[in-house]
Amino acid sequence: MNHILISGFEPFGGERVNPSAEVARTLNGTDVRGVRLRAVVLPVDWHTGPQRLLAELGQAGPRALLMLGQSARSTALTLERVAVNLRSGVDAAGCEANDVAVVEGGPAAYFSTLPLGDLMRALREQASPATLSSSAGLYLCNAVFYAAMHFLEQRDLAIPAGFVHLPLLPEQALAKDPPPASMSLDDQARGVLALAAILAG
Repeated sequence: MNHILISGFEPFGGERVNPSAEVARTLNGTDVRGVRLRAVVLPVDWHTGPQRLLAELGQAGPRALLMLGQSARSTALTLERVAVNLRSGVDAAGCEANDVAVVEGGPAAYFSTLPLGDLMRALREQASPATLSSSAGLYLCNAVFYAAMHFLEQRDLAIPAGFVHLPLLPEQALAKDPPPASMSLDDQARGVLALAAILAG
């Protein structure tokens, strides 16, 4: 229980990098207030993405779970409030989901169990741009978020868990026309580290 599990995703959609994977790898092995950060990078795959995270959760027994993902729409670290039991889109393996449940028969939604107010204050105190969101979308980020929350609920594991969307890295944004908002890897990692420090207690 003396570690925090941080997940990110592999690159997808023709990108060479994914900020969530880069931040997770950057922070992997870091000690925060005596708590070790442990990273896992997930494939952008409807089946193996959630499965890999749930396997890590079942084996590792972390004291908190901080899931990260990339969003080209994010202008800051975006703390998600809700995961919904719905998925849609084509994953990196070419498998298509058309508005189907993440977990058949599962609840319509789960709320993040992260202390969102405390996390937002921590980010603002160190001048890290941050915002709250009530929609994690319907793609892999939401699917992994929902699957993890369902796993924890079904096993009565009361650990803080939730999802944070990260902006693109500058090199990703510069390849697009017009360039969307971006944030450096150092700034993203600094913000996520601040979140981990709150969860470490």
